[in-house]
Amino acid sequence: MLSGNISDLQNNTANIPRCSQAFFANKDSFTFSRDKLLHDVYRKQFSQDGYLMTLDWAIGNETCEEAMGKKETYACKENSYCYNSTNGSGYRCNCSQGYNGNPYVGCKDINECEDPKANPCVKKCTNKPGNFSCACPHGQYGDGRKNGSGCMPNEEDTAFPLAVALGVGLSLLFIIIGSLWLYWVSNKRKLIKMKAKFFQKNGGLFLRQQILSQGSNAIFKIFNIEELEKATNNFNESQILGRGGYGTVYKGVLPSQEVVAIKKSKFVDESQIEQFVNEIIILSQINHRNVVRLLGCCLEIQVPLLVYEFISNETLFHHIHGQSHSFLMPWEVRLRIAAEVAGALAYLHSAASVPIIHRDIKSTNILLDENYTAKVSDFGASRSVPFDQTHITTLVQGTLGYLDPEYFYTSQLTEKSDVYSFGVVLAELLTRKTPVSFARSEDQRNLATFFTLMFDEQHLFQLIEPQTLEEAGMEQLFVVAQLARRCLNLKREERPTMKEVAMELEGLRRFHKQQLAPQNLEETEHLLGGIGPSSGYITEKASTQHSLEVDMVPSMDLPR
Repeated sequence: MLSGNISDLQNNTANIPRCSQAFFANKDSFTFSRDKLLHDVYRKQFSQDGYLMTLDWAIGNETCEEAMGKKETYACKENSYCYNSTNGSGYRCNCSQGYNGNPYVGCKDINECEDPKANPCVKKCTNKPGNFSCACPHGQYGDGRKNGSGCMPNEEDTAFPLAVALGVGLSLLFIIIGSLWLYWVSNKRKLIKMKAKFFQKNGGLFLRQQILSQGSNAIFKIFNIEELEKATNNFNESQILGRGGYGTVYKGVLPSQEVVAIKKSKFVDESQIEQFVNEIIILSQINHRNVVRLLGCCLEIQVPLLVYEFISNETLFHHIHGQSHSFLMPWEVRLRIAAEVAGALAYLHSAASVPIIHRDIKSTNILLDENYTAKVSDFGASRSVPFDQTHITTLVQGTLGYLDPEYFYTSQLTEKSDVYSFGVVLAELLTRKTPVSFARSEDQRNLATFFTLMFDEQHLFQLIEPQTLEEAGMEQLFVVAQLARRCLNLKREERPTMKEVAMELEGLRRFHKQQLAPQNLEETEHLLGGIGPSSGYITEKASTQHSLEVDMVPSMDLPR
């Protein structure tokens, strides 16, 4: 409660009634004027704006010490303090440090840590009644205050965590490297075991034993899979030389820079592994200039790989069918190729250590080198025949158009099956027609059947191109055609042997050379079995005589 006494004022000179208005104002903010009291404008301004007033007040007339002794009337409440008035008697109250509010009602604690802007600590702030405390986290030191030393890292404490972190990191690194190494070693062992399993399963141990026991296979090598993967750029598609019924052939380059052909078979009969190995051994021992050489094999994978010498000049099929018709392989070359293939087959049938039936003779399996020398290839279907047997019974295998009909119907494989297939190749060389063509009429679709029909009906020369007729002459072409016809007999016993075929073709080659360098008529007739230049179609009797006489001529290419 504020109370005060204002004495009466009277201005005798103004001659006005007693003062009816009074107010408190700071003397520096208000200059007294009579007009300000009388005129409504000033009075309105005063009532709206007011004037600055400063009050200097105190409680009672007692000092703090005296008032504190009277608890009933002492005005300062909790968390406040008392201070004496500096302008007269009495005292006043104020909130203690760390508190705010009304000291006459009770002051409340200030939480310095709540407001981020007002927080005086750098890291940790803890509020206390009327106060607060700052602290630094573990590993740091200082008073923790923003206006003090703050918090700084403790060098001794940071070294240990760094060492621990480094140790943990290195340990994890060693664990990862160790795990990878163990994984690699485990996979390596599995791979080695798998290779050893396939090697044994594919007859590798038996093959190695046979090679060591025979001691005659110095050039034959058992390759590991890594060598052949490297040689073929991991069996890249760009390295494929060709695909066949029994597998895919890749071109490869060995570390010695030798170019090879690597055959990757599609399957292998596990029940015939021992026979497969025996035939590898037999094939590796074949050393004939007109047979593709088997250099080695790889048995470390599920299906074995065979490594052959590389022949660079495509197949016979390519040269007689794939080339443009504007290019015609000279008759002399064709006759030589026929004689070379016949000589190779005669060698396989009779002169090899164990007779071998190729079972898939066709123009695509006859390769030519840069000199057009023939090389018989692809022994994927071949079978060896014991000396005491004339035939073997097998599942029928071969190529449409070349397959021996009697073998097809009886499943009995003999050397004469190769003779039939070779007869088809001879017909190809004579006519340059493919063995089977669905573009031809039905009666001409199969070359062997059509060739036989045309020969028997004496229309043979309708099948032969004029350039071939001019180069070879009708007489020689007829003899070759007759030989092909004999090879294509449906009854195998009526077909000649490959040795007979090879000798007849060799005799014809000599005769052709004699035609190029004319000799006396007597020698010419001897080489042709008594056929003179004026002969037409040869009778069956003359054909037999020719066959017997040509058999007397030794083959220069037939291995002994």
